[in-house]
Amino acid sequence: ITPILTHPIIMKFAVLSTLFAAATAFQAPSVGPSIRSNVAVHETKADLESLAGDLNPLVKFYDPLNLAEAEFWGATNESTIGFLRHAEIKHGRVAMFAFVGYIAHANGIKWPWAMQMDGTPFPSETNPPALWDAISDEAKWQIFLVIGFLEFWSELSTPQHKHYMSGGRPGDFPDFTYGEDGIPHPVPFNLYDPFKFNKNMSPEKSAKGLQKEINNGRLAMFGILGFLAEQTTPGSVPLLKGVVPAYSGEVMAPFSTNVIGMPFGMN
Repeated sequence: ITPILTHPIIMKFAVLSTLFAAATAFQAPSVGPSIRSNVAVHETKADLESLAGDLNPLVKFYDPLNLAEAEFWGATNESTIGFLRHAEIKHGRVAMFAFVGYIAHANGIKWPWAMQMDGTPFPSETNPPALWDAISDEAKWQIFLVIGFLEFWSELSTPQHKHYMSGGRPGDFPDFTYGEDGIPHPVPFNLYDPFKFNKNMSPEKSAKGLQKEINNGRLAMFGILGFLAEQTTPGSVPLLKGVVPAYSGEVMAPFSTNVIGMPFGMN
């Protein structure tokens, strides 16, 4: 890795700037009680065109595959638009975490305590994909179980939270409720706004926050894919040539062995 990513001052500024951008972006999905109501949200292609102009006045609406008029799985066009909007927001959030995590790991930033109960420390590898390979399968399964639970919870449709394909707000993550209709034990914090800093956010500020989140998410998707593309195919991203180290593994394989294909003789 060249001094572009390792210079202490530039590195700290990059991490802090990216964290600030991501934190700012996450202001929109969940807002005050008056906004998180049961009012159905049914967006149309015209709404997408209007949103596109607000997000990027230069490019505006760009839909070469004509997805804005599609009807997935026999659902209505409005439901399909809800699915597409939610998918973009969710992928953008994951990409923002990935981008910040990539920079942190590339510079050897890690927790000072042990990673596992047996005392195994966090890997010292500074090549992010190789660092993932160095993590034990047990740790990876724990990560995937948490992701799976969050995915399951985000798909719930309750009287208090409409599904994004049934009139719910795209990107809105339901609160962690407990009792007969929720988790069997109290959960002190929600995934979004755990300390209720934004509970009185105005609708106008919420809308602006969501626009920032979408734009930051789009940029982060380009960023993390650019890093991985240059690592696996050196020279594919000229601006990153010599900045990130090469990686000969498979960035799309979560495990070093093919756990799904093993029963069929595939490694």
